[in-house]
Amino acid sequence: MSDIEYLRSQLGVHPDFPKKGIVFLDIFPLLRDPIAFETLITHFLHHLTSTTLPRLRTETGNPHAKIDAFVGLDARGFLFGPVLASRLGAAFVAVRKQGKLPGKCFKAEYEKEYGTDVFEMQEDALPAGANVVVIDDLIATGGSAFAAHQLVDQAKAKVIQNLFVVDIEFLKGVDKLPAPSYSIIKAD
Repeated sequence: MSDIEYLRSQLGVHPDFPKKGIVFLDIFPLLRDPIAFETLITHFLHHLTSTTLPRLRTETGNPHAKIDAFVGLDARGFLFGPVLASRLGAAFVAVRKQGKLPGKCFKAEYEKEYGTDVFEMQEDALPAGANVVVIDDLIATGGSAFAAHQLVDQAKAKVIQNLFVVDIEFLKGVDKLPAPSYSIIKAD
């Protein structure tokens, strides 16, 4: 069994949640199993070190270019981002819903199923020119991830990669994102 098949087998599947007709994929079983969690982290690290970093170094012409920060989306991006950041010697930056962060914040509005919401990131969280990876558990329509891109842009940093555990492919959220995206599990 491949890592991807193993991780897929560990997801919880909940039909008709949060409403009838939706099949909810639950990532929390991956966190309850230390082997599954380590497999997930190792899989992401392999992608970053074998694909993302070589591409960055080629594009910039800098053989020492690195990932400076992981930007985790509220709230499940907070589960994976700090671990990956720690392993790669990078910072972790939280993107939160409006009103949850102290100090001056950049703001970006995004569309949700029933209206709009606002994400914020502290203005001093990223240095200009930083190479950033945006991370979340799932990408569906791409609205929240695109808002994270807008926040990174406001900081004059650059998103070099988007990472998601699950991509709900038929919603085509990754098509809205201006940086390459990688998801371990593709779902319909």
